[in-house]
Amino acid sequence: MTVETETGGNSASPNSASTVERAADVLLLFADSSSAQLGVTEIANTLGMSKSAVHRILLSFKNKRLLELDPQTKKYALGPTILGLGARYLGRLDIRTFAAPELTRLSRATDETATLSIRSGADRRVYVDQVTPDREVLMSVQLGVAHPLHAGGSSKSLLAFLPQVEIDQYLSGSLDKVTSKTVTNVRTLRKELNLIRERGWAQSSGERQLGSASVAAPILNRDGYPLAVVSVCGPAERFAGEVEGCVRELLASTRALSVRMGHQPPAG
Repeated sequence: MTVETETGGNSASPNSASTVERAADVLLLFADSSSAQLGVTEIANTLGMSKSAVHRILLSFKNKRLLELDPQTKKYALGPTILGLGARYLGRLDIRTFAAPELTRLSRATDETATLSIRSGADRRVYVDQVTPDREVLMSVQLGVAHPLHAGGSSKSLLAFLPQVEIDQYLSGSLDKVTSKTVTNVRTLRKELNLIRERGWAQSSGERQLGSASVAAPILNRDGYPLAVVSVCGPAERFAGEVEGCVRELLASTRALSVRMGHQPPAG
């Protein structure tokens, strides 16, 4: 039997662990900073480290292409290896698995149905998951059925956060009425989409299905693109008195999920 010591074998010394933690702090500072580039002095002052220690860490990261040195500013920025790591992380995420815990939490917190939708093609979206409450009267959705992007809270929440060129293209097409309450006037829709972008969530009542109501908000990536939409829905008559609480819980869920996807909410 081999006995390992603190200075050999597989066990790391306290100094080694401390060095790793300092290196991690330096790398995380780049992720948290509003500046794309950071200098040795700035990093040292922010983290309370010596310049020599910071320089050694930065050099190691540069050698592994985790950071890049700008020869003109003499400051460092995140390198291509970081982009590769991020792509690998995002690539292994399944949106249903990723969002499932928040859907469960959201349904329990609101005592209503929580749903998850994704875009399908250029002009449709589909429900891919839902969690229903334990109550006698509830709303449920049909998974996998395509719905237009102008009818209902989830649809409008997705449409509102698409790039403007895609919004314009969609609104230039045919806008069919799904129910008598579906908004099809382009000018009215544009005003509503602007409001949705400003406040971060959409609301509808009877636009996709008569007798139902919902609030919905997108899961955004680092570029502000909507990867999916989460909604809370219920019978319209009951839901009218629940909107404020449902919006609060909805935004807590979508903001948490968006942050995990790399989105940085605006300050304040």
